Amino acid sequence: MAAIIDVQHVNKAFGGLKVINDCSIQVEQGSITGLIGPNGAGKSTLFNIIAGSLPLDSGQVLLDGEDITNRPANELFHKGLLRTFQIAHEFSHMTALENLMMVPPAQAGETLFNAWLKPSLVSRQEDEVRRRALEVIDFIGLHHVRNELAGNLSGGQKKLLELGRTMMTDARVVLLDEIAAGVNRTLLGDLVTNIERLNREMGYTFLVIEHDMDMIARLCDPVIVLAQGSVMVEGSIEEIQNNPQVIEAYFGAAS
Repeated sequence: MAAIIDVQHVNKAFGGLKVINDCSIQVEQGSITGLIGPNGAGKSTLFNIIAGSLPLDSGQVLLDGEDITNRPANELFHKGLLRTFQIAHEFSHMTALENLMMVPPAQAGETLFNAWLKPSLVSRQEDEVRRRALEVIDFIGLHHVRNELAGNLSGGQKKLLELGRTMMTDARVVLLDEIAAGVNRTLLGDLVTNIERLNREMGYTFLVIEHDMDMIARLCDPVIVLAQGSVMVEGSIEEIQNNPQVIEAYFGAAS
């Protein structure tokens, strides 16, 4: 299967410290690929480079064969490359439903001209967006809190909402940054199930940074291990867990 994300020989340094060192990874279309490694391995830096929120020093990033190196995050959003964050970025003073309705770009009601002169267009589009948002909030299991202020949701509910926001666009690739952090086990099960459904039913490709090895084992194939800014090894979770280098550098460090 073809790579939808192709990172080629990327380097990134902060001052004199090289954080990403000649790193190359590929994420196959339709896969759920895990990215793990010890603290300081460069996982978040690599994520930020792919997502367009951090420029690289050298190398190249391709999205479905197109060079997106150093393209800004807002441009990548329109190309279907989205990311979530370890700490959810919700609009806390808006309801859960309104948070979803905010996502689709270029809505007619955003301009004063349309609001004054094309109210029927604005109203029709708002109805369509609301209908889509209700479908999404049902999908992620938050219908019971749809009218609750997002700031009042639990950590796990906020992560579900953030995942739902990716469904309000034409997402192709979603970068998940430690989505399990701060989530109780029940809601974590809901998150994992939704990720699996989005992958299986809607064709989403995921690249996942995660420290929860149970979640990685359930979701991800292949798994890429990063160490000191470079790829140490790539393979199935079974191969990774039985690799002596990984045990020493990652699992050993965590014990």
